[in-house]
Amino acid sequence: MKISFLGAAQQVTGSCYLIETGEVKFLVDCGMFQGGREADKLNAQPFKFNPREIAFVLLTHAHIDHSGLLPKLVAAGFDGQIYTTTATADLLGVMLPDSAHIQEIEASRENRRREENPRKKRKFSAEAAPLYSMAEAEICLGRLEPVSYDTQISPHPSVQCSFRDAGHILGSAIIEVWVKAGGKQTKLVFSGDLGQPGQPILRDPTIIEEADILFVESTYGDRLHKDLPATAEEFVHAINDTLLRKKGNVIIPAFAVGRTQEIIYFLHELTRQGRFKNLTVYVDSPMATKATDITMRHMEMFDEEARELTAWQAKNHVPLKLTFTGSAEESIALNSIHSGAIIISASGMCDAGRIKFHLINNLGKRQNTILITGFQAQGTLGRRLVDGAKTARIYGKEIPVRAEIYTIGGFSAHADQAALLHWLKQFKRPPGQTFVVHGELHAAQTLADYIKKMNWEVTIPAMGESAIICKND
Repeated sequence: MKISFLGAAQQVTGSCYLIETGEVKFLVDCGMFQGGREADKLNAQPFKFNPREIAFVLLTHAHIDHSGLLPKLVAAGFDGQIYTTTATADLLGVMLPDSAHIQEIEASRENRRREENPRKKRKFSAEAAPLYSMAEAEICLGRLEPVSYDTQISPHPSVQCSFRDAGHILGSAIIEVWVKAGGKQTKLVFSGDLGQPGQPILRDPTIIEEADILFVESTYGDRLHKDLPATAEEFVHAINDTLLRKKGNVIIPAFAVGRTQEIIYFLHELTRQGRFKNLTVYVDSPMATKATDITMRHMEMFDEEARELTAWQAKNHVPLKLTFTGSAEESIALNSIHSGAIIISASGMCDAGRIKFHLINNLGKRQNTILITGFQAQGTLGRRLVDGAKTARIYGKEIPVRAEIYTIGGFSAHADQAALLHWLKQFKRPPGQTFVVHGELHAAQTLADYIKKMNWEVTIPAMGESAIICKND
């Protein structure tokens, strides 16, 4: 059996693994790279395989760095099914068309810039084009095959698999895959993105006890998150200090799926505790609005605390004004608010969507706060802000960074180092081989070093590398 690492290898985005058993070829994830021009180049490249030869795709969850190239895959000739959880399929119905829409807008904007700059236009031989259209995204949605958690399916006679709750975002899954090849059965386990135990809304990641080959994420393999009480304290201070003392706005770049719903949860819960009063909150992301609706339709996946808060809200008036903006006109109107507002908007890494306009209007004012609550990949605008950039170039404008950049790590939907090691230690015996993926090199190496101390065989694959798997008798 051959496994090729075509993304999320010594980096976080672009998750894509090709498995070739001799009888069948399939993918686990087909994600978009994120992080500036280099990521754009990777996304534009042809696939490193023939899409027509791929029998099926197993998808761990809906985030675009895991799912975002699926429409391109279908447009390139893949005609199989995409197996994923029911909630993930629901989310993709919103996220993939939205991804296509953003690409179409960005391509149109880039072509206008080229028309206005003849020198730039001469540099490019062809017009900028989206990776795929909204129509192609809709075609891709027709290939989705929703699967319930803990149900075993057989997408090919030689392959069986089961999706287990990963506790990362709604519908996220650890995928167990049993492959028959060469007269032997080999069990592969793909962790996907593992959630941090004890976080609100979703259940903790499922414990897996056995694997022949393990693929484990390492996004935060080199650090620990603050606990929830300390995180809540930071969150309260950042918001109250901005709204009450500095009389400014709080701008929160947030992933439309997962992080936005978690922030809304905390705003309600901390208001219930009396730590916030009379907040005015705008969720300026049509996709986040739809994702929130989908989240509320899947309350069976909530943990006990989230169900208790939902029941309390149904019986009590919450002194919090929450508005979901839909139209572009409503979004633009937020620019006239100079103080007292919390604006939550996508994208979470500040590289696309409406958040860029809110940064243009708020970054240059000292009374404002940009509250970073999620992982920022290398090459993204969000990463540059976290790293202390003095200016930010957005849509051709050079914006001075005068607002306070406040980073809160405890909200992360990814397991930290301690949680990853705890999950790994639940295996009854070491896997025959463990691949540390989905992490920048330092994070992956740090986690791998700890795993080696458990006397496990560990590899950190490089981008484009392949491995031949031979199971011992």
